[in-house]
Amino acid sequence: MTKPGIPLRFAQIALLLLSFSCFAEELRPQTLFIAGDSTAASYQNKDHQGWGATLQSFLDEDKVVVDNRARGGRSSRTFITEGLWQSLIEDVEAGDLVLIQFGHNDAGAINDDSRARGSLPGLGDEQTDIANQVTGKDETVYTFGHYIRQMVADVKAKDATPILLSMTVRNRWEHDRVERRHGRYGYWMHQLAWELDTPFIDVTNPVADKLDRLGAEKVAELYPKDHTHFNDAGAELHAETIVSALKGLRPTLAAELYSAKGREVTAYDWTFLRLPVIAHPEKTSIFMVGDSTVRNGWGDGAGGQWGWGDFIDDYLSAEDYNFVNRAIGGFSSRTFVTGGHWERALNMARPGDYVVIQFGHNDSAPLNDEERARGTIKGVGAAEQDIDNLLTGQPETVHTYGWYLRKMIGEAYARGVTPILATPVPRKIWDDSGEQIARPDDSYPQWARQVAAESGVALIDLHELVADRYDELGPEKVEAFFADKHTHTSRDGAELNAKIVAQGLEGIL
Repeated sequence: MTKPGIPLRFAQIALLLLSFSCFAEELRPQTLFIAGDSTAASYQNKDHQGWGATLQSFLDEDKVVVDNRARGGRSSRTFITEGLWQSLIEDVEAGDLVLIQFGHNDAGAINDDSRARGSLPGLGDEQTDIANQVTGKDETVYTFGHYIRQMVADVKAKDATPILLSMTVRNRWEHDRVERRHGRYGYWMHQLAWELDTPFIDVTNPVADKLDRLGAEKVAELYPKDHTHFNDAGAELHAETIVSALKGLRPTLAAELYSAKGREVTAYDWTFLRLPVIAHPEKTSIFMVGDSTVRNGWGDGAGGQWGWGDFIDDYLSAEDYNFVNRAIGGFSSRTFVTGGHWERALNMARPGDYVVIQFGHNDSAPLNDEERARGTIKGVGAAEQDIDNLLTGQPETVHTYGWYLRKMIGEAYARGVTPILATPVPRKIWDDSGEQIARPDDSYPQWARQVAAESGVALIDLHELVADRYDELGPEKVEAFFADKHTHTSRDGAELNAKIVAQGLEGIL
């Protein structure tokens, strides 16, 4: 996995706009263009409608116009070769947005007498020359990545903003779960977004979450034609998901550009992080959930700070596993659950996968305040406290640190996913001798160990193992492992932690 190196910054969303003035910028397009296939295209058929047809209803048409150029049957390749892209890009003006979503048709035949629309798989520079059986002309066919890169470059040349989207969801089910791993196009779009410094919207997983909740019988009503194309209600569901994600971009679409209907859509405030998706559908996945010591900020090393989850693939074979780092900085075990991030990560997993769980650094925060309201009750018992959450404005029952860990463990097992607990990495705080890392007597490392023992799950005692290593190296050498006073690791520190986690995983997998 290529480590991104874009100089971006991160903060807990509640303080984001206050802390970073650069995020106060807003996107104010006159036109929002859509380039895509039949799943986005507009139709005069209530049983077959693309999401692009209903997107305008979420936006104030007096302030921003949706120009839906998506066309059924097209791939990234044929959208360009048929001149559809050129027609679109000629009309793009500075400040406009262009949503780009392809993949459903790119897996088709590269050359046949029916469509000849497939692109070469992947993001490389491979190419092949053909005598196109449909057009009767010679053509050089390139990879999916090549065509998307061309679109992004063209949009940026117009001083407009391209936004890459993963595919819509097909109505295919297995073990009471709707399909999420249709090829690798979603992953390729995600990788291109990182490579090209472009916003990315994961359409697939949020929509699949909603369809799972509806169940196969009700979802079938949304797909009356076939397993790929949905009706008006299905288009509405997809469009609402995209609007939710648009609200979570940084910079984001100006609030006044939404219609009354659009303003009612709850924002997914974390779109801007471009969290990882599954790379290889056929492989076993190892998910990681936790705080900034697992994935710091955007996962790009801003400020020299890295989390250990970004380097696991350097020490375990990527030939055998997907490594999916869904950790988000600033979260405790409680807010990772209540914020829906645990559910999203678990929904992406399938039986046979693994999830490494590491929390603790933020669990000691206040239970209730107007800034984060993220703390958990200390310990592993059954204590609970009812609050009126000052941040969300909603009533909430807050539980112990151990309760939230047990909840995640139980829900993982129920899905056939193997949970693995990791104690929180130690801070760079030395004891009175100045030669050993201070170990707490009754705190999150001990509580995580207790939960692991009582639940019968595997434990990677990252706190003790890393602290032992720091003791061996001594304060002078350990200094280079941190990018702040005592909590967030540098790249060298993250790699040391990742190696220790990988060694623990080798004994478990």
